[in-house]
Amino acid sequence: MAPLARPSLAALLALCAFAAVERPPAGVGAANVPITTCRSFCGNITVDYPFALRAGCGHAGFRELLYCINGALMLHLPSGSYRVLDIDYAYRGLTLHDPAMSDCRALDRSRGGRGNGFVVEPWRAPYLAPDPDNVFLLLGCRASSPLFQGFPDRHLPCRNVSGMGCGEYYGCPAWDDYGGRRPSGAAYGAAAPPECCAVSWDAIRAVNVSRLECEGYSSAYSLAPVRAAGPAGWAYGIRVSWALPEANRGFCGACRATGGVCGHDGDSHGDLCLCGDWNSTSNCDSSADAARPNAASAAPRAIVALCLGVLASGFSFL
Repeated sequence: MAPLARPSLAALLALCAFAAVERPPAGVGAANVPITTCRSFCGNITVDYPFALRAGCGHAGFRELLYCINGALMLHLPSGSYRVLDIDYAYRGLTLHDPAMSDCRALDRSRGGRGNGFVVEPWRAPYLAPDPDNVFLLLGCRASSPLFQGFPDRHLPCRNVSGMGCGEYYGCPAWDDYGGRRPSGAAYGAAAPPECCAVSWDAIRAVNVSRLECEGYSSAYSLAPVRAAGPAGWAYGIRVSWALPEANRGFCGACRATGGVCGHDGDSHGDLCLCGDWNSTSNCDSSADAARPNAASAAPRAIVALCLGVLASGFSFL
């Protein structure tokens, strides 16, 4: 019988090098992004959980929502893009600005409809919606508008919201500059349909200016306990509230308590705790997750130890 071939030094070194390279264990994925990059800034606005500017960070309900463009934080929805003026993490609110929206100083209207309005994707609706104290003032809507459901003289959905409505809005100087067509009389005027119809988000669930057959819109909100005196003192913009599932509160709290950062899986959109170079579906101290790297690295470490022993012996068997 021919003698067995002796292993070469090159082959032994290759085996040792291969065993020394630690690979992530099965079932433990690498983090989508370094956890230090999830909290970020755009201009002077802090972007933190549940929002994010990077994939994998934040809650999945707010994915692909915020973008930082030339130092301006923008929020993108099917209805259009809005400038984010403020994020209030304590009260869970965002303040948005639509440049094509009317206010008390100027009416921005056209027969084809001006302004974005506000429309949210159905899957995002449980997480994001205008505040109950936000009023939408729809301008120049046609008699055939879905707002009136075939009864343009009844003004079914038109009503004040948190003390703000068309009756006061008609007092804005913007109406003087709009061809002298300042409405008069009752809150919605004597016209059928009215020049202005004030609605809450809950009343219609989608402010699509063109689909509602309106010429434009305005939006105002109130945060202070004392209402502003007159429409000139209203805060114009769209105030949006956000919400998270109750189960997320416990998950995210446990993740942060163990040094992790709350994020989500890019494919399943489920919650993930980002733990540096690996992810967990619970927290960074999870025994189930922690056991995987230890078990998976046992065999390579044994091979490395064997190689070191052979090398120390001076390759006497070669």
